Amino acid sequence: MPSSIAILDFGSQTAQLIARRVRQAHVYCELFPWDTPAETVLALAPRGFILSGGPASVYAEGAPSLPPYVLESGMPVLGLCYGMQLLTRTLGGEVAHADRREYGSAEIQPLIPGTLLDGLSTVWMSHGDRITRMPEGFLALARSNNSPVAAMGDFARKIFAVQFHPEVRHTPGGEKLLGHFVLDVCGCAPDWTPASIIEESVSRIQAQVGQERVLAAVSGGVDSSVAAALVHKAVGDQQVAVFVDTGLLRKGEAEQIVSTLRGRMGAELVVVEAGREFLAALQGLTDPEHKRRVVGEKFIRIFEQESRKLGALSRARTATTPSRARTGTTPKFLVQGTIYPDVVESAAPDRSQAARIKSHHNVGGLPEVMEMALVEPLRYLFKDEVRAVGQTLGLPEALVWRQPFPGPGLSVRCLGEVTPERLQRLREADAIFIEELSSAGLLGKDALTSQAFAVLLPVHSVGVMGDERTYQEVCALRAVLSDDFMTAEWSRIPSDVLAKVSNRIVNEVHGINRVVYDVTSKPPATIEWE
Repeated sequence: MPSSIAILDFGSQTAQLIARRVRQAHVYCELFPWDTPAETVLALAPRGFILSGGPASVYAEGAPSLPPYVLESGMPVLGLCYGMQLLTRTLGGEVAHADRREYGSAEIQPLIPGTLLDGLSTVWMSHGDRITRMPEGFLALARSNNSPVAAMGDFARKIFAVQFHPEVRHTPGGEKLLGHFVLDVCGCAPDWTPASIIEESVSRIQAQVGQERVLAAVSGGVDSSVAAALVHKAVGDQQVAVFVDTGLLRKGEAEQIVSTLRGRMGAELVVVEAGREFLAALQGLTDPEHKRRVVGEKFIRIFEQESRKLGALSRARTATTPSRARTGTTPKFLVQGTIYPDVVESAAPDRSQAARIKSHHNVGGLPEVMEMALVEPLRYLFKDEVRAVGQTLGLPEALVWRQPFPGPGLSVRCLGEVTPERLQRLREADAIFIEELSSAGLLGKDALTSQAFAVLLPVHSVGVMGDERTYQEVCALRAVLSDDFMTAEWSRIPSDVLAKVSNRIVNEVHGINRVVYDVTSKPPATIEWE
């Protein structure tokens, strides 16, 4: 097992970013709710602990406390924001409400050279309390205009704390602080690599699946494709891949996916045409959470149905070909391309301290009772890690760098009721947007945009076309730049490209007379509108 770090989450919405920054240093880490049993956390054999921020005040009734095992372990500790305040109070220092709260960008002044803070000046603050007296044995490492102790450290015990958030992009160089802590202070080896991820994943899959058959849910996206490729590497022809055409895909996508998967996947591929079923289930629905749950339920039931069909077919083959007896059973496992952002935003059971943002069809949208057990080899990987694993497995670059597409498909980009007419309208607008961005070299690997799509709004606006009044729907364009999709900046697409896209959509897509561009980053918005 690679050397590792345990991150305790005290309710921070950016705790997953801490994990990603640690992984960027090629050090394995896991994120645990702060009240996870000690034996579960210590089973990781961590070389150190990082304490996340959180929304509570350390003095508030019922505020999360520091588990005793953290300090008792004698391992290095790094507290961030709330984690700093928690360490201070636990070790006998004092925390008080600040007269002036610090939210946003701030400047710090390092007080001691040669520490974790080397090279840092601009940081991101988000706190209403501050340290008024440090615990015994600590030295102030930095200050800000509103925080006399913006960072502190006990060098003998290797306990450090900062009042800011080094994990966010708004703290330039923050990843170096985290890397310095895990590599130099904790002594972790940088051995978390795509090759090691594959090796460990294959071992886990083999231990979980054994000799049973496995059904892989593939969509043609990078997540499900890498998950299926990992499982195929682990269990070979025990796996059969199933692609469900939901009728909620982009223009020409179903045909492209089938062609790619049949040409590149080393497993059997079953294609299920289920567009009518999904549209019937979504009829009359407008609430996005309801849509996601309905799509999640429908996916699972279709996979279960296909699993039973495959079992019956295999048993029939086994009856005539006894040598195939090992595969003559119904698949008992379902492979999904769930990745860490899905888990975080859905506030899955293993993320109990975070607020639910939205239900992902393959996490929060799953039915409570399922016939198959889940295999999720990517569940704790970030998007960039998934792509690195895919490249190492030899998947084609076009597939590895395919832009993300939500499991519920266009149902969550067609705001309001989903109908065949509105879906077609959205498909055409989306195809125009993607075509123009691609032609301008603005979409894909190393481009200005990581993900782009159109959204059809349940809003009508007045327009004038051909000297006649129109009253048609509004199309929103969304384009973002991101490497992990936990945070994202809106793409600064040149105005002439946007103008061309808008002109084409209004002229070529019947039913749309207005186009707007989304200039909101994540956070505060999510990438998808629903």
